[in-house]
Amino acid sequence: MPESQMTVRDLKALEPVTGRAFTAVLLVRKVTTKTSKNDSPYLSVELGDRTGAFTCTCFSDSPLFEFFKNLPDSAVVRVDGKADYYQGRFSPRIAKAEPLTEAQLAAPGMMESLVEVAPEDPAKLWAECEGFIAGLQHPELRAAVESVFADLGEAFQTAPAAIAMHHAYRHGLLEHTTHMARAGRALLPLYPEVDADLAMAGILLHDVGKVAEYEGTLAIQRSRKGILQGHVVLGYQLVRKAGLKARLDADRLERLEHIILSHQGELEFGAAAMAATPEAVFVSMIDNLDAKMGMVQRALRQAAEGEEFSERHPGLNAPVLLKKPSA
Repeated sequence: MPESQMTVRDLKALEPVTGRAFTAVLLVRKVTTKTSKNDSPYLSVELGDRTGAFTCTCFSDSPLFEFFKNLPDSAVVRVDGKADYYQGRFSPRIAKAEPLTEAQLAAPGMMESLVEVAPEDPAKLWAECEGFIAGLQHPELRAAVESVFADLGEAFQTAPAAIAMHHAYRHGLLEHTTHMARAGRALLPLYPEVDADLAMAGILLHDVGKVAEYEGTLAIQRSRKGILQGHVVLGYQLVRKAGLKARLDADRLERLEHIILSHQGELEFGAAAMAATPEAVFVSMIDNLDAKMGMVQRALRQAAEGEEFSERHPGLNAPVLLKKPSA
């Protein structure tokens, strides 16, 4: 990216003084039409790159209202604007915006600058994940897990784990799953009541439905199946099919299915059932732990130099303190 253009991290590092002019090349992640208190329509435009994202407001009297309203998600635009802030959040005023041409999009490093990816090497993450699969001792259970991943292919390795909340980027699902497996392996010795193989299988498979729930190379969005069924149901279907194919005994299959159906933790968060086995409780708690820590890790990665707190994260209901403890 040319030096005259700024990344989102650069923009958020600007002194909190309004009016600072900037130019940036950004991905249009989402455009939402809303209505103000006086019934006037306006747009909430989410723009971002691999270093972060921000939302700006485009009112109906702006010459850019129709431009953004008719712009598809995943469009890449060059914007000129001036820094501004709303309730402590970076929310600039956009003065000019134009879509990039195909030739500009093909420039070396352009797409890499826009697409956020997991910070760890995905090849190493997948190799580690394969090691966890191979470590399952129960043969039919291991065969069922292997069958699911064989059906998913490389799509599992590139899929995001969410649209916005946690691990919401390319390879995010692989990262989230591998991190959970690491935590599970470390914590299982503390809880002998938990069947280790069932718990690890549940960790590895808990979010496989997200491969079908989300779509999009640049901006992540829910697929038709994701909207109509959701990843809990989609994952349950994959796991049941694989379990029957592997001739997994009925009791273990039911317990494995229950982990998938209950891993969201609460019915209001999308769980089809409340966790009611030791393994399901274990997996649900580790899922919540890694989701929350994933939010923290992302906030730390995207922090601008000298920034003390992140913006409030909706998944944490708080901002994140970004500075390390004093030595």
